Amino acid sequence: MMTIKSKFFVACVVASIFVLVLLGNVAFHSKEDILCFVKPKPFTSNQARERNDEDFDMGADDSTDFFHAKGMKRRLPQAIIIGVRKCGTRALLAMLKLHPKVQAASEEIHFFDRDENYSRGLDWYRRKMPYSYPDQITMEKSPAYFITEEAPQRIFEMDPSIKLLIIVRDPTTRVVSDYTQIHSHKEERNKPHETFEELVMEGTRINTKFKAVRTSMYSKHMEKWLAIYPKNQLLIVDGDKLVKDPVSELHKVENFLGLEHRISYNNFYFNETRGFYCMKDERTNKCLSDSKGRKHPDVNPKVIQKLQQFYQPFNERFQEMVGMEFDWP
Repeated sequence: MMTIKSKFFVACVVASIFVLVLLGNVAFHSKEDILCFVKPKPFTSNQARERNDEDFDMGADDSTDFFHAKGMKRRLPQAIIIGVRKCGTRALLAMLKLHPKVQAASEEIHFFDRDENYSRGLDWYRRKMPYSYPDQITMEKSPAYFITEEAPQRIFEMDPSIKLLIIVRDPTTRVVSDYTQIHSHKEERNKPHETFEELVMEGTRINTKFKAVRTSMYSKHMEKWLAIYPKNQLLIVDGDKLVKDPVSELHKVENFLGLEHRISYNNFYFNETRGFYCMKDERTNKCLSDSKGRKHPDVNPKVIQKLQQFYQPFNERFQEMVGMEFDWP
C-alpha cells in the first residue's frame, strides 16, 4: 500500500509534467502574454464528408494547437508569390518575413498546381498557413503556380481580390540556373545526366520541349494571368535588382501590400564569401542555404547567344504587357 507521502509525491510529479507540457505549448505558440484556449471547431456534414481519414492532417489541424496568442488564427493567404522558379522566390519571401506584419508558410504548399492537393479543399490549404493576427498579411510561395494552366482561375475562385507577386530575372540566366539545380541533384545521386547544351538544343534550334526553356517564356504564361486579374493586383519584382539592391525592391513590395516601410538597409549586410546580401534582425543573422548561389556550369557562348535571340521577342512582349523595362541582353 502507498503511504500518504508516496501518493503526494506521485501527484506532484504528475502535476509537474502537466505544467511543463503546458508551458511548452505556450512557448511554442504564443508571442503575447494573453493566451486563450482553442476548442476544436465543429465540422458541417459537408466538411466531414470531404475530410476523410486519408486527407486528415493532424499536424496541421487547429484542434491539436491548444494554445495560441489571443486573436491569432490560421487564415487563407491575402498574397501569394506565384513565381518564377529560380528567380529568387525563396529570397523574396525570406526578406518579406523581416516585416513584423508578414506571416508566411514555411514550405511550398503546391495547392493550386497539384490536383491531389487541390482536391483536399480550402480548409486543408488554410491549415497549412501560419497563425496570424487580423492586421497581418498571410503569404505563401509556390513558383509552379505561374506556369500551371489551372492556377489563375483556381486562385481567383478562392479570392478574386488577392495580391500576386511575380519575381523575374534574365530568362537565359534563369534557364542555366534551373539546369544547375537539376544537374546538382543528379550528381549527388550519381545519376547520369545530359549536358546543358544537349538539353537546350535540338539540332540547330532551341528545344522548347525542355521545361526549363518554356518556363522562361514569361509572356506566354503572363497572358493567362492578365486574362483574369487586373494589373493592379499583380506586382512584378525585378529579381536581378533584388540581388543588387534588395531594399529598393522591397519598398515597392511593401507599397503594393499596403504595408508601412519597416525593412531597411539595417536589415542587410553583404557577405563577401557568398557574394550576395544576407539578412539580419535584432536576434540573428541569416543567409540563404548553400544551395543558393550555386556555381553555374560553363556553357558554350554560342548556345547562350542562341537563347538570348530566342527569348528576345518574348521579352519584348512581356515588357509591353507589364509596362516595365529590364536590363536583359
